[in-house]
Amino acid sequence: MNTISGLGGYSAITNGESAMQGARISSEKGKFEAILNELKAESAVGKNLSSSQVAEEGRLNGDWTSGFAGTFTSERDKKSLPTGAAANQANPHVQPKTIDRTSKLYEKSLEMESYIVKMMLSEMRKTVMKADEQNSYAKSMYEDMLYDEYATMMTKNAGFGLADQMYLQLSQNTSTQA
Repeated sequence: MNTISGLGGYSAITNGESAMQGARISSEKGKFEAILNELKAESAVGKNLSSSQVAEEGRLNGDWTSGFAGTFTSERDKKSLPTGAAANQANPHVQPKTIDRTSKLYEKSLEMESYIVKMMLSEMRKTVMKADEQNSYAKSMYEDMLYDEYATMMTKNAGFGLADQMYLQLSQNTSTQA
């Protein structure tokens, strides 16, 4: 069996992110089990369960995509430098701005970038010739959901920098209005 235990395990490769993700999953599983137990109890039917327990704020019940909530949680994410196109500055004498990746504004910027990436992927998908023209509603719906998830994963991992640019622009606008 091939292991990486001599290098400190998987934590050395993922900088501890896999342990954090495992803890988040365990926490969510515990919350979900508590909600299920509450639903199973006869006295709780329709009395103690609210939609805020089922879905995060700003998300619809049944929204299955992974989303961006809780993507950035460490202290170093509160003052990180921009990536991608947002990292390029025309004037080298300008002090680089920092981004608070844990903020709601940045989360919404990521959602907007994901939407733009999804539109790009949808247009690219239209150019692909398909062997079978048998296109059912369910097939197209699930394919669309798959491309939503592709867009989310690309936004999280590709480092386009569009969300960083939006965040910098919007945070600049809110600081000048205050």
